[in-house]
Amino acid sequence: MFQRLFKLSEYGTSVRTELIAGVTTFLTMSYIIFVNPDILSTTGMDRDAVFVATCLAAALGSIVMALVANWPIGMAPGMGLNAFFAFTVVAALGFTWQQALGAVFISGMIFVLLTVTGVRRWLIDGIPHSLRSAIATGIGLFLAIIALKNAGIVVDNPATLVGLGNLKETGPLLAIFGFFVIAVLDALKVRGSILIGILAVTVLSWIFGVSEFKGIVSMPPSILPTFMQLDIFGALHGGLIQVILVFVLVEVFDATGTLIGVAKRARLVEEGRPNNLSRALLADSAAIVAGSLMGTSSTTAYVESASGVQAGGRTGLTALAIAVLFLAALFISPLAASVPTYATAPALLYVAGLMMREMTEIDWDDLTEAAPAALTALAMPFTYSIANGLAFGFVSYVVMKIFTGRWSILHPATQIVAALFVVRFAFFAP
Repeated sequence: MFQRLFKLSEYGTSVRTELIAGVTTFLTMSYIIFVNPDILSTTGMDRDAVFVATCLAAALGSIVMALVANWPIGMAPGMGLNAFFAFTVVAALGFTWQQALGAVFISGMIFVLLTVTGVRRWLIDGIPHSLRSAIATGIGLFLAIIALKNAGIVVDNPATLVGLGNLKETGPLLAIFGFFVIAVLDALKVRGSILIGILAVTVLSWIFGVSEFKGIVSMPPSILPTFMQLDIFGALHGGLIQVILVFVLVEVFDATGTLIGVAKRARLVEEGRPNNLSRALLADSAAIVAGSLMGTSSTTAYVESASGVQAGGRTGLTALAIAVLFLAALFISPLAASVPTYATAPALLYVAGLMMREMTEIDWDDLTEAAPAALTALAMPFTYSIANGLAFGFVSYVVMKIFTGRWSILHPATQIVAALFVVRFAFFAP
């Protein structure tokens, strides 16, 4: 059955290899089942319901990727977009989490439309490479400041805006320990290093009595507090137009880049040979809509899927194995509820550091490329908003090219996005 469904022999693989690849990818990305509820629960969403929504969205997204595209790529709510959802849309802009879910749903529908019509590829081709790299870097910096704040390492300081926390306290010390566990294990090529780091800090917090052990296994909690709770009409509020724009842009760059990058490593998109990229893009788009209905932020392809590809995964059977493991994870909700914030903070910080390696892709010798890229990356953490970083980057890129006489190389997509952000600041910004 697997041979017929996933064409294993055609891709030179076997059931055993695909299952091992699936387990490998799951271990490297399963930290999201602890981190996502921790982030989204800050909006007032029910933590247990978000846990269930996270597992179900990851499972459903991976199943769609397996059966529609036959690619070995795992899906789950994306890092960065969940932080934008919680800390910018809800905390900073003051919208309800129901409206934010509505914005995710609308962005997902737009994403599907862009994919079906081919506009998604046109957008990708039109956005400067330097800005794409800067967006990933900036999101990494944004995650880093959130992680350091959650760990108690960076605190509010009226004189300097931010300052160093008390490193003698248990929380910051455990977070520092967790970061080094993750970094050392990853350097030693240990699978699941991020998950191991989270669990190690969690166990130590139980031992020291600074968090409560609530058990490991139980029946899954109810998803009803978040299921179908999105406010679509509320999301059409004028101020949320900019939010939808940011969701779409980040989804386009992040998901497409990840899909193509992992697929190239698996040799699934070689020139001159037919491939399932269009199907993979459609599966990725549909997963966003499904996730918003369940009650979680945007679902996306995970770059950690490269670990499964490295282990030999080549078909959708790998993604199907990932989906089954996420469904099995539904039964460890007590463990997820026992994980303290300073256990997930090291994972956030480590992922943030990995995202910053995109800086090497920026052409620093060309100031018309480097200056907008730098503004993009710096504005995200310092204004506590991915949206502002995108706006600063696109507008400054167009300005730099026009006033240095290089306007002719501007792609229409870049000009349109920059114009939309100018309109946003002129008419919608507070």
